[in-house]
Amino acid sequence: MQETLATVAPKPSAATTRQRGRWKLLLVLAICAAPLLASYFMYYVVKPGGRTNYGVLIDPRLHPMPGLAASTLDGAPASLAAYKGKWLMLVVDSGQCADACRKKLFAMRQLRLMQGKEMERIERLWLIDDGVEPAPALLRQFEGMRVLRVAAGPGSQSGSGALRNWLPADAGSSIDKHLYLIDPLGNLMMRFPKDADPAKVKKDLAKLLYASAIG
Repeated sequence: MQETLATVAPKPSAATTRQRGRWKLLLVLAICAAPLLASYFMYYVVKPGGRTNYGVLIDPRLHPMPGLAASTLDGAPASLAAYKGKWLMLVVDSGQCADACRKKLFAMRQLRLMQGKEMERIERLWLIDDGVEPAPALLRQFEGMRVLRVAAGPGSQSGSGALRNWLPADAGSSIDKHLYLIDPLGNLMMRFPKDADPAKVKKDLAKLLYASAIG
């Protein structure tokens, strides 16, 4: 009888298995981020002549999210990084919230509603840059909006200074005049002008939500 020799392949080492796992994880992350990265490539590199956008595009590399010390209205520590994973409409204003501030909060609420079934992908955030307590009636009026107070804290930048460095404003204007948009990866990417046209802002938002598979 002729013996048949079975060839047994050696088992991969633990280090090889871990390395393969890391490559698989990186591949999954790359696939998830591809649509958003492609849209950035089109905006910043290709820049087609037919492209029209109402908001001013911001290079996120020049304006990274700062280490802000923030808190909820009841004093609990909070972080802007907690909102990663969603498109974030952001405004900055005093807790007193005069007429111009109320118009911005109203615009954010309506812009989110106008996105229809896509509105759950969007969060609204009001950053209060002083110690004034917002009126309870105002918070009830804009229920569902996130509200954080930005303050100075150990190991972090002061609230007002860090915000001005992070959020660019139009020439001759200030950050409290604008509505800003942050992508699901936490990158500041767009600024809308003072008293922005809601129909044009809606169009920009719709384009971004359509182009992005994340958030």
